[in-house]
Formats: sequence, structure tokens, C-alpha cells
Amino acid sequence: MSKIVIVDYGMGNLRNVQRGFEKVGFDAKVTRSRKEIEDASGIVLPGVGAFRDCMVNLDRYRLAELILGSIKKGKPYLGICLGLQILFSESEEFGLHKGLDVVKGKVVRFRPDPEHKVPHMGWNTIEVKKKVPMLQGIKNGDFFYFVHSYYVVPDEEDWVGTSTSYGTSFTSSIWKDNIFATQFHPEKSQDKGLKILETFARSL
Repeated sequence: MSKIVIVDYGMGNLRNVQRGFEKVGFDAKVTRSRKEIEDASGIVLPGVGAFRDCMVNLDRYRLAELILGSIKKGKPYLGICLGLQILFSESEEFGLHKGLDVVKGKVVRFRPDPEHKVPHMGWNTIEVKKKVPMLQGIKNGDFFYFVHSYYVVPDEEDWVGTSTSYGTSFTSSIWKDNIFATQFHPEKSQDKGLKILETFARSL
């Protein structure tokens, strides 16, 4: 039986993601145990909050090295919101802060205008940029739920799985090899979002 672990780094909407997996028939354990993370079939890192605080907590609980080790071994990784952003080299949120540097690129802030308030919050559509295994049953124009003030800018275009428009076109999900991560929240995106969680769980 596949073991899904949701990494507990002391912040974020971990229980909501756990409930999302339960709704589609899969158990997911919230933990920061080294052994359980190492033994997991797939790891999930959700999150809301500040990039800097997330990185501080990952270091405090010695989770950064575990996550990096799991990714390097080819273990499937699902990142949600902050779990996407911390994969990048650096973020400009509250100063410049280093990320895990798995994906070369940066995290930048939306530039507000009269029609586009910050944070970007609510339902928005995605445009699928390439065939992504985790997006089975998802198509252009499907709606997902977003809550964020910053977005990722990968150096390499081939990381981009989907894009979304909010004043500017931004990367709303990435995929390569064993890494899939979304800026939107699947656990808050009703049937389409739950479909993504189910596809991830079934892939393990």
C-alpha cells in the first residue's frame, strides 16, 4: 500500500490537504518524522504563509535535507502554493531569501493595478502548456482556487505545466520527472482539484 506523507513544518493548511486525500479514498499522514518521510511512497508539501518563515522552519526541523534527499532519489513530490515556491532558487518576499534551489528561478510579487488587487485570491482558469501526467482529466479553461501575492518565474520554460493570467501571465504549475507542484490549491478546488490529488495518489 502506498504511503503518502504530508510534511509537517509547523505552518500551512496541512489538515485540509489530508482531508482532500481522504475524500478520494487515500490515507495521508501528517508528520515530520525522518523515518516516515524516508519510508513514504510520495511526499506532499502544502502551505500558506511567508517564504522566509517556511524555509526557517524547514531548517529548524531538519526537513530541508530530507525533502531534497527524497527528490534526488526520484520520490514523487507534490508541492502546493508555498510547496511550489520553496523549490525555487530565491524569493523576493520580505527581502531576498534562498530557497531549496531545485528549480532555477525566482519568486516575485504581483504588481497591483486598478483591475488586479494583490493578493490574487479566488477562482481563475489555467492554460495547459504541455502534457502533464498529474493533470489527467484537466483541460484548458478549468477553474482552480488561488490565494497568493507572489508567483514563480522558472529560468527554463520546460518546467512550466500550466499558466494563468492575472494582470500578467504567470506559471501556475510546474512538472518535470518526479516533481509536480501547483500555485493553486487542489484541496480547495472542488472536483478538479480532488482529481489531481487522486491522480497523484494513484501514481505511487
